[in-house]
Amino acid sequence: MTNDAALSSEAVALADCLGELVARMRSAEAELGALLVEIEQRGVMELFGYRSAARLLEHLADMPKPATERLIKRARLINPGRNLDGSPIPALAPATGAAARAGRLSNPMIDVITNVLTQVPPEHCASAETNLLAFAEEAGHKQVAALGARILAHLVPDGPAPDDTEPVVPTRELFLRHKRTGVWELSGRFDDETGTRAHALLDALAERRTGDDGPDFRTTPQRYGDAFSDAVDLALNSPDLPMQAGERAHVMVAVSLEDLKSGVGKATLGDTGTMTAAEARVHACDAMIIPAVLGDKSEPLNLGRLRRLISAGLRRALFLRDRGCAFPGCHRPPRHCQGHHIRHWADGGPTDLTNLVLMCAHHHRLLHRSGWEVRIAADGLPEFLPPTFIDRRRKPRRNNLHEPLPFTA
Repeated sequence: MTNDAALSSEAVALADCLGELVARMRSAEAELGALLVEIEQRGVMELFGYRSAARLLEHLADMPKPATERLIKRARLINPGRNLDGSPIPALAPATGAAARAGRLSNPMIDVITNVLTQVPPEHCASAETNLLAFAEEAGHKQVAALGARILAHLVPDGPAPDDTEPVVPTRELFLRHKRTGVWELSGRFDDETGTRAHALLDALAERRTGDDGPDFRTTPQRYGDAFSDAVDLALNSPDLPMQAGERAHVMVAVSLEDLKSGVGKATLGDTGTMTAAEARVHACDAMIIPAVLGDKSEPLNLGRLRRLISAGLRRALFLRDRGCAFPGCHRPPRHCQGHHIRHWADGGPTDLTNLVLMCAHHHRLLHRSGWEVRIAADGLPEFLPPTFIDRRRKPRRNNLHEPLPFTA
């Protein structure tokens, strides 16, 4: 065998090996996407305590946020889903999903095909997908994109319909409705000045969160919804808030002692609303509400103060020690935080500095519903132990983002 023949044979073998590895890599990523879609449908919050599958993947795989978002968005298009009532939702591109799981398609190719199919009329989706996949067997994704453009020019010659939405006339009106489902709907119209001030306030509170629980994958409406909740808390804490019947504005929550300890059951919120006992347990740590704990016969056992158990002096000590939310990687300042009992007061935990930690509302809830744990270390500072599915060793983590005091005790 000549040298040229030997080199050619070696190149073919290496190319075959490379092609096999690429196919396996593509297949594994497609299977990963299908698994994440299944986790979403089962409930990532219920299974892992995380807001989204993308946040979970970022933490488990150490992937950047844009990559996890692209992977899951792609997976939703090529895998079937389910409605809230359990009825199936067919995949937009089922044949593309099968080819992806077989390792035959690159990610750019999948994106080109699904982008075309999202614009094609539903009755032509199957035939368009068949033509695109057939061409994909012998062409690259740029050529398939050109074919997709020709298909769209034929099937949708006029393009998308123009947006004829009329601009909203700004006024100063606000509507707050309590629906039978327990959800509150907020809508309103404001003049330019009020809208600008509200936007500046919510923009400041709606910054993406940071922390060791992973990046923030909330949508813009979700971030603004959470920012509005934070703005309400800040307003309720203001000493300049007008009085109502001789008292500062407050909300009463009634819950049985048994439900409060177990976190299972319902609590009465205000006059007619409800919340879960688990949420009441979160608020009972350091509530913006007044918790009323009831016995077996609904008799009041304990009526909390507006700042449940945690005194103003103790709160100042928490501010000085933790400097903000103590959860690793969180930048929230003290005014956005709540005091959390490490050993819950309903379980006999004391209300002193060795049993308290400052946390923002988001990480406070995450701590209550996920596998994260917090403890006070030997040096008197809080440290957090991640759940085993994030770190099997559960190595303690601390927040090093807040500026320490300019002096030592």
